[in-house]
Parts: sequence; structure tokens; C-alpha cells
Amino acid sequence: MKEAEKMQDKKNKESDNDIPIKKLNIAAYTIPTETPVESDGTIKWHSTTLVLVEISGGNKNGIGYTYADKSTATFIQSVLVNEVVGMNAMDIPAISNKMIQAIRNNGNTGIAMMAVSAVDNALWDLKAKLLELPLCKLLGQASDKMLLYGSGGFTSYDKNKLQQQLSIWSEEGFENVKIKIGREPLKDVERVNWARKAIGENVHLFVDANGAYTIKQAIDLANKFSPYHVTWFEEPVTSDNLSGLKNIKNHVAAPMQIAAGEYGCNFYYYKNMLEANAVDVLQADATRCGGISNFIKIAYLAEAFQIPFSSHCAPALHLHAALSLPAFYIAEYFYDHARIENLLFDGISPPVNGYLEPNLQLPGLGFEFKYTDAKKYKL
Repeated sequence: MKEAEKMQDKKNKESDNDIPIKKLNIAAYTIPTETPVESDGTIKWHSTTLVLVEISGGNKNGIGYTYADKSTATFIQSVLVNEVVGMNAMDIPAISNKMIQAIRNNGNTGIAMMAVSAVDNALWDLKAKLLELPLCKLLGQASDKMLLYGSGGFTSYDKNKLQQQLSIWSEEGFENVKIKIGREPLKDVERVNWARKAIGENVHLFVDANGAYTIKQAIDLANKFSPYHVTWFEEPVTSDNLSGLKNIKNHVAAPMQIAAGEYGCNFYYYKNMLEANAVDVLQADATRCGGISNFIKIAYLAEAFQIPFSSHCAPALHLHAALSLPAFYIAEYFYDHARIENLLFDGISPPVNGYLEPNLQLPGLGFEFKYTDAKKYKL
């Protein structure tokens, strides 16, 4: 090969490895709930807002999102866009670090970190598409499917609605389901009884109080749930109360597991939770904790503590990352988010016998946003 040809070949290879990000498009969409109001142990809601990020580079587009207030879209535009445009799409750790530095004065939690999460998720989709790989293959696949638990049973549901929803999941092959509790503690044992009757004895029953109880209430109710074989008690008290979670964890009998972590927004939150020995199962959410980049780091931290790891909400978004984790346990198939993901995206994998499997014929996250269908929800 002539010297000039060698130089050009070297230049082409360098160009292949340096793919500048050209632009980001950001939009927010608010989708009404299926029923007029939904509730859990501590809040009520009428709609869910999805903030979508589309990143362009190398003639490809990557998408990512978070479930957060519409102000998150404004934050991305005003704080993060200039940090990301021009960066090499192949160098996600560098971009992630740059974004986290940029939000320093706004705090590394809440809306600021949800904004980082949405961009980070889009970066991973873009990189996998540039390499023409499913994201789980880019990350390295450890499992071929992701175990789910059907999550709903809102406190706003009456007995018929709750039992209908759980029965459908049970009939579809889900071996794990979860209901919300905590709004009316005196009625929670009855609601757990309704759930157990709907799913029979062979399905694991989970409950989630969203931090609604006091420590003594939680211990008392955990004992009362025991005859109904509740195996998962999520956020019996606020997840900020690490000593309270540990106290409850130490007072409930196996096989009931205490789970928390969904509100974590940075790596150190999870380190503190694990060092406090506060949970049996650690949860994290890639739409809140810094995106897929931090989600994977947190998962390996949990593995180091020999604590099972679970994804919170956004089931489609977590699928490929979860499949790359050797010690991943179970994913939340949250009713509202599963409904929205099927409504607004093409290529969403349906549950099969309580699992999600990726379409390995599609690159990236494996789904695309339906802009025309979503237009009526755009803010």
C-alpha cells in the first residue's frame, strides 16, 4: 500500500471512531391515566409525563426518555445540550461525566439527574445503532430474558378492578404481582386478601406502601400479611429512613423481603443504603439514577454486597441493560408505563409467561417513537 493510501486509511479509521453528536431534540408528552385518578399510599395522579430525547450523530438517531415533569425538557435544553453537542457519540463515559459536572450547582438529584438520565439513555441507543448491534450485545449479554412482576393494584381500585387486573397477569403466566397499599392502613389486610384470592396460591404476592407507614405500623402489618404469603414489602417507610428500613427488615420473617431504592438519583445514595444493611432487594431506575450508565454501576455495587437487584418501572427501557447483568433479579412491569410504552413506541416486546425478551434483529433499544401518534399528547 502506498504511503498516501496508508494515511487515508488511517484517517478513515479515526473518522469511524470519532462520531460527533450533531443535535438533540427534546419534547414532553403528558398521557392521561386509564381511569380518572390513580393513587398509591402517599400520592394521587391523573396523568404521566414522558420527556423524550432524540440524539443525532453519524446519520443515526438514538432515543431515550425519563418519566418526569415537563420542566425536565427545559432543563435539558438550557443546561445539557451545549455540553453534549460536538462530543464523540462513542465516548459515553466522557459525556456522562461532563453532564454531571454541568449540573453541580443544580444538585445531582431530582429533575437535574432525570435530565441526565434521559440523555444518557439516548446515548446508549445511538451508540448501539451506530455499531448496528442490539444494546444487550454491545453491553455483553448475560441472560436471554428478563423476569417481571406485574405492578398495579392501585389504592384507587375497588375490589373488582384490583382482582381483574391481577387475574389477567396470572392467566398470562406472571408468577409475581404487586399491589399498592398504605392509603388506608386499616383496610390493607383486606386488600391483600382480595389479591391472594385473585391469583391463587402459586403466584408470589408483593406489596408496596410508598413510604406511607410508621416503623411500628409496618412491622405490625408485615406480620398480618404473613398468612397471605407476601414475599416482598416495598418501601414500608420512606426510603430516606435507612435505620427504619433496617429495623423492619430485622423484624420480618422470611420469605418476606424488604425492597427500596427507586428514588435514588446518584451512586452514593445506593452505597449508603447498602452499607446501612437496609434492604433485602435493591431497586434502581435508569430514568432517575443517571441513565443506563449509572444503572449498570449500581447493579454491580449490589452484586458486591450480594443483594438482589431490581429495576423500577419503565420496563422496555430497562430490558437490554438488565440482560447484561449476571445478578439481575426482577423488573417491575408497571401498568402505567407499560401502557404508555405500548402506546407511543413501535417494537415494544410483549411479556411472554412473565418475562420480556428482546428482538435481537433490531439495533439499540429495539424500539422507535411514534411521533404522529404522540402528537396529541405533546406539551
